[in-house]
Amino acid sequence: MPIFFLFFITPTFLHAQGDLNQGADKTDQKENGEVKYPQFKLKGLIQARYLESFGDNVDVLGTHHSTGDAVQSSFDIKRMRVGLNTKLSENTEIVILVNLADFKSDPKGKVLENAYGKYAFNKYIALTGGQFRPAFGIEELVPVDIIKSFDFSNQYYEFGKNGWTSFQIGASATGAFDVGKIPINYAVSVLNGNGKNQEMDKDNGKQFSSRWVLGLSKDHKINLGLNGGFGKVFKEDVFALGADITGDFKLTDKLSFDLQVEYKQGTNHNLYYSLPVESRTDNVADYQMRGIYFLPNFRYTVNYQKLTALELSCRYETFDPSYKINSNVRTTYTPMISLEFGKSYTGRIEMGFEIDRFDKSIPDTTTYDNNLFLIQLQLRI
Repeated sequence: MPIFFLFFITPTFLHAQGDLNQGADKTDQKENGEVKYPQFKLKGLIQARYLESFGDNVDVLGTHHSTGDAVQSSFDIKRMRVGLNTKLSENTEIVILVNLADFKSDPKGKVLENAYGKYAFNKYIALTGGQFRPAFGIEELVPVDIIKSFDFSNQYYEFGKNGWTSFQIGASATGAFDVGKIPINYAVSVLNGNGKNQEMDKDNGKQFSSRWVLGLSKDHKINLGLNGGFGKVFKEDVFALGADITGDFKLTDKLSFDLQVEYKQGTNHNLYYSLPVESRTDNVADYQMRGIYFLPNFRYTVNYQKLTALELSCRYETFDPSYKINSNVRTTYTPMISLEFGKSYTGRIEMGFEIDRFDKSIPDTTTYDNNLFLIQLQLRI
């Protein structure tokens, strides 16, 4: 029934949405040959899902229930985003993004995601201030609605809890330049490091991070990314580092293959300070996390009526939140098939599994082996 429902409503919605987009494209933003400001661009995203857990007494959110009373099938709204990009001038823009799906649970500290201003002096330097996603890896630079899997990786969310990724409050300088024939993009950020929508920093320490991307091959879009960061949390030194590589290869006129590989390691001070004082060591450096994932994706262009392309991916990830003390590696397989409708993922139907395996499953927690089946409908403007 869920599969039939998604396939039935998607073509109808996309047809109506296409008409709206065509109307928006015809908007005249010039007057007497000059560009008019301000310019407004409205964005929207909905991700509706059907979930079914095949784990032993594990619910759809991944929590194990030793009593056996687990909700193992459910419909869900993962994201309902509304965003507004406003260009005040050729060099100045303001970006606002909210996720209305956060109202389904306690919205405190949630809902508002992007809220920043950006001024570009030239291609070499632009300054950003407010709440935004600092560049510290592949996933931080890609919106969730165009990634090649159901969601971001486990390491992305864990590093977000530690203030390096996801939505953070602070300032950043970004830009691009060439060294010989090698194009280089950079980002340097200073952050509070305690997540989004916080009234103030949790301490007087700040977290400094940077990302450098080297374009190694223009033909195959091979890019090497290097990330590093340091800072202080409650007067203790913390760090994070990472490296990643991406590539896109055209195999035939209709078939292409792209690959993402990313490694990260850093201090898990979020875990350290969440533990009772008597059950942790005296040194925050004893608690370090590390992870790596591989995300291969095949894309076959169809262009038949509303169907644009067919994609097949399978992310493989290992992540250990504390590999020095009480190590418990989480291995996740995410096979997924995706049908794309329209251009730039205007509409997608995704189907697959999230398969989690832990070295040690802990009863009545989310650290428990599980097989989760998903069908996700995504629509964006």
